Amino acid sequence: MTKFVFVTGGVVSSLGKGIASASLAALLESRGLKVTLIKLDPYLNVDPGTMSPFQHGEVFVTDDGAETDLDLGHYERFIETRMKKANNFTTGQIYKSVLEKERRGDYLGKTVQVIPHVTNEIQDFIKRGAGYGTPEAVDVAIVEIGGTIGDIESLPFVEAVRQLSLRLGPNQAAFVHLTYVPWIAAAGELKTKPTQHTVQKLREIGIQPDALLCRADRAIPDDEREKISLFTNVAQWGVISMPDVDTIYKVPRVLHEQGLDGLICDKLRLNTPPANLKRWDDLVQEVLHPQREVSIAMVGKYVDLSDSYKSLNEALRHAGMKNHAKVNITYIDSENLESEPIEQLAQFDAVLVPGGFGKRGVEGKIKAARFARETKVPYLGICLGMQVATIEFARHVAGLTKANSTEFEPDGAQPVIALITEWKDEDGTIKTRDENSDLGGTMRLGAQSSDVAPGTLAHSIYGPVVTERHRHRYEANVAYLDQLRKAGLVISALTQREQLTEIVELPQTVHPWFMGVQFHPEFKSTPWAGHPLFNAFVKAALDHQTAKAAT
Repeated sequence: MTKFVFVTGGVVSSLGKGIASASLAALLESRGLKVTLIKLDPYLNVDPGTMSPFQHGEVFVTDDGAETDLDLGHYERFIETRMKKANNFTTGQIYKSVLEKERRGDYLGKTVQVIPHVTNEIQDFIKRGAGYGTPEAVDVAIVEIGGTIGDIESLPFVEAVRQLSLRLGPNQAAFVHLTYVPWIAAAGELKTKPTQHTVQKLREIGIQPDALLCRADRAIPDDEREKISLFTNVAQWGVISMPDVDTIYKVPRVLHEQGLDGLICDKLRLNTPPANLKRWDDLVQEVLHPQREVSIAMVGKYVDLSDSYKSLNEALRHAGMKNHAKVNITYIDSENLESEPIEQLAQFDAVLVPGGFGKRGVEGKIKAARFARETKVPYLGICLGMQVATIEFARHVAGLTKANSTEFEPDGAQPVIALITEWKDEDGTIKTRDENSDLGGTMRLGAQSSDVAPGTLAHSIYGPVVTERHRHRYEANVAYLDQLRKAGLVISALTQREQLTEIVELPQTVHPWFMGVQFHPEFKSTPWAGHPLFNAFVKAALDHQTAKAAT
């Protein structure tokens, strides 16, 4: 039967619950256990799909097409289990499900209340995410509750897991609480009072944590850990110091050396072999001892919050490790680039244009794609980055001077990028736009397979078939593909079912490495193998650096 570890946070947000949860999962997995992670988000949005990246960071997409919290990206990068729609749910989804049941009459006329109806629904969602009671059940499900203890919106989640721990019975659940121990420079000491208060709040709700993960900018001395233990009723060996580290891949080792995985296994009565962390130690060695450095310009519109491109940042770093190089990423605001000299990109070894939505900054991205094409700097365009590369090629090479996307110019004369409903009919007219479309339900989402043309750069990277995850609405307009092909653009991959454009590139006789992909390959990158596309891109950047140095 599946056992559960519930992870909560206190004092302040952004302490790293996702990394801590993923690291604990990695430790348990290294002991031979089958593990999954579930993220509970307390906001009322049904999912983060329509939220601004400035609000919530990136939206992580699973193989089955769920738009989820970015912490699921941490989970997939740390453990072998792939996340699904059931691994992330929000207050919005819970209330939506409860209200739908009420409308159907499932509650037989009862007054619908937070307790028991909402809390029972939360427990059902948690069990579903863990495969509880089914052949797909995991050994341990780690459940991370978003927000901080004391937030009004997370109270139903906390109450639900308290109830669930009781229903499961002894040794079936453990509680881990992440807290903050600030260093007060003026006093010259660490302060444990915030931790005392947050655990007190947790105990008032009825939860006694089994372990405290104490975040600080330095290691917490034993006397302070003893003090925390006395005031929180947590055994001293359960008070774990989590200092800042120079790479997140050190966190599993830090937690293991303080016995967190052993404590959890003892609490849950799990008899396992010792943890084997050699792969993590090797990974840290690779991160800390690169042989070279490479600089990549990321030209985007959400550059003020690096979490907007979290998976992309990690994918580039993974590819750097595979190439024994440190990848230095410089974020360039595409909106500013519209009016600034494009020559500033010449200092970089490669240019990457990531995905995004909306018109703001798109002309800056088009300028970046043109610069990379004309100067033969390695270029990778992802999602919108592929579309702007296609628009740029259409305008400046294929003679389609008014080329654009209907996302930015709804009534444009040459919509080389458009919604499928806007593609030209046989008589040359544009189909009517659906102005009433649901922004949360009109996208191409999740994993799809495409056939790759032989003899192309894409084929050398992926082989004959590529399967990647998607998150977009607009497509390359089939009406213009022949004209683009004749001008020299290579359409190197088409989806197997609808024959939609997936990869565009330039022949390597024209440009050493220029590619745009409609999908999001960053979601499948792991630190163990990197991702073949990013591995090739970083290698191309290193080759360009070498060639530039030689001249």
